[in-house]
Amino acid sequence: MPPAPESRPPLAVTMGDPSGIGPEIVVRLFLRRPDSRRWIVVGDPLVMADAVRRLDARMGLRRIDHVEEARFEPGLLEILPSSDLAVLPPVGQVSAASGRAAYAAILAAIGLARSGRVAGIVTAPIHKEALSAAGFAYPGHTEILAEHADGARVAMMLANDEIRTVLVTIHCALSEAIRRGDFAAQMAAIRLAHAAGLSLGITAPRVAVAGLNPHAGEGGLFGDEEIRIIRPAIEAARAEGIDASGPWPGDTVFMQARRGRFDVVVAQYHDQGLIPVKYMGLEKGVNVTLGLPFVRTSPDHGTAFDIAGRGLADPSSLETAVGYAERLIARRAAA
Repeated sequence: MPPAPESRPPLAVTMGDPSGIGPEIVVRLFLRRPDSRRWIVVGDPLVMADAVRRLDARMGLRRIDHVEEARFEPGLLEILPSSDLAVLPPVGQVSAASGRAAYAAILAAIGLARSGRVAGIVTAPIHKEALSAAGFAYPGHTEILAEHADGARVAMMLANDEIRTVLVTIHCALSEAIRRGDFAAQMAAIRLAHAAGLSLGITAPRVAVAGLNPHAGEGGLFGDEEIRIIRPAIEAARAEGIDASGPWPGDTVFMQARRGRFDVVVAQYHDQGLIPVKYMGLEKGVNVTLGLPFVRTSPDHGTAFDIAGRGLADPSSLETAVGYAERLIARRAAA
């Protein structure tokens, strides 16, 4: 039998960029579920204490040095420090100090997950310019996670209650995405999409692969990547027993998935896959990193500098990400 939830290690929730809404939505999430949670915050105590103060939240903040010290008492948010800032970074602005602190929290959480001390990680939003200002040349969380998980072949899945999409390429220029979307990348994304469906309890996931060009190339009239690369990858995946189909036109495949024809859509590039999910509401979306040896999810939005520090941030997407992580962890334990 799988271990009971209360006997499993907790989740680690990173604070995100201190200058953005990450710390605030972490506190707001705690206030929504003060009595029924098993997660700790990984981040900076000064930043999290400031978030509690700004929200005038009636809750305790307890510093712990080891995950095993967490007590999960009602009204007590427990933080495992990954940095110790002496001065608060500016709110709503790109800051190298915030970039360093956010990066430190991610690395600490990865270490906890790899050692099995936490069951998975949920990451609050970070800012790419802040990372760059701090000297870290990563386009986003996904690339950091891949590098520090022994170079695992990973993919990003964006999901809500109606659509799941896995990306062949992630954070790069569109011209570069076309170059990177080779046969190996197609196969990796299709396999990870199939595995993602299984991890969600879908017995035989139906994977639809979107085309790259308008009308999926229209038989080669609008480009031949579908003929040369994408269709051969679909055929190879089907030979492996994966229920993959396509390439389907990108402008209709998500509508078909929403109607129940497909379980997961493989999108060729970042915006092709993210626009349909985000259009349905950021509060409903969750980002899942596939291919890691541990569970990782995150909200489907950014740092929102324009409202940071004003008490307006909605923790719904973070709450969805925590729920998704718990679901994936339970499925892994039952496997």
